[in-house]
Amino acid sequence: MKAFESPLGPLLESYISYRTSLGYGEKGLRRILLAFDRYVQGQKADLGDLNPLFFLELKKRLAKKHNTFNAMLLSVRGFFTYLVRRQIVTENPLLDIGSYTPNAFIPFVFSKEQTDALLCAAQKIIRKEDPDSFFRDFSAYMVVILLARCGMRIKEPLRLTLLDYQSTRKTLYIEKTKFHKDRLIPLPAAVARELDTYLRVRGSFVTDGNAYLFAGKNNGTLHARNVYRLFDQSVTEIGIDGKKSIIGNTSFGRPTPHSLRHSFAINTLKAVKDRGGSPQNALPVLSAYLGHVKYRYTAVYLKVLDASHRNALVDFAIARQEEI
Repeated sequence: MKAFESPLGPLLESYISYRTSLGYGEKGLRRILLAFDRYVQGQKADLGDLNPLFFLELKKRLAKKHNTFNAMLLSVRGFFTYLVRRQIVTENPLLDIGSYTPNAFIPFVFSKEQTDALLCAAQKIIRKEDPDSFFRDFSAYMVVILLARCGMRIKEPLRLTLLDYQSTRKTLYIEKTKFHKDRLIPLPAAVARELDTYLRVRGSFVTDGNAYLFAGKNNGTLHARNVYRLFDQSVTEIGIDGKKSIIGNTSFGRPTPHSLRHSFAINTLKAVKDRGGSPQNALPVLSAYLGHVKYRYTAVYLKVLDASHRNALVDFAIARQEEI
């Protein structure tokens, strides 16, 4: 765990301990406060220097990184509220510091054809010369399939155990999701066939009693970095630009494994519409399949109609930027 380096270090650690005692997660808060700590250290500042002018300068420095500043503002404001409560400082210097209007975010969306091409590329990238590399790549490939064909979050397949897959019923049991909700999902027939093939191969490589479906080292699960490596190589292989871009007040996301979940949701509702059905009526079923507590969480994915609509938005934003 990386330590804080500025004079605020002990107070920041105390604040994080206080937050975790209330049941909040530590990882995200620590990451943001570490960035703030580096800035304070770089400015050779201490607690007495942290006045409103200090934070206005920070805001100016992050003028092109609105979301970064907004996240830091929220976390550091909470930190100073904690210091005021403990009577370490008399007032919160961030009370009158406003946030930036956040950029609109448009995620990357794979079309159905691009998703098919990505999976074909991933299959070809699997290394075959070394047994360990082969099994690791094959496991990562299966995770990518579940993201693309079932709209799963990347942590969900990596937490699956052998008992979570019912081969006779072709179902996966997903426990303790992002919203602490369990769900049982039916697998498409093609995915179930791939998974059955994987399990036959797995039996030749895993002999230590590892209970995870996608087994890694030391009785653990496959590491996420293996999935990211295979995914990134596959994206490059099919010729997709992997860069994030900010055009005007809109951020267009780069392709990530989570983009496959976005794409699954969007392409599923598009297929319903193309068949003459009602996407609105299909939304509750899709929401349950994705593991959302409320329909509005599923609707967040539907910022664009499909991959073509997303690309048209990029072209329009570029044209408008050039006019300005």
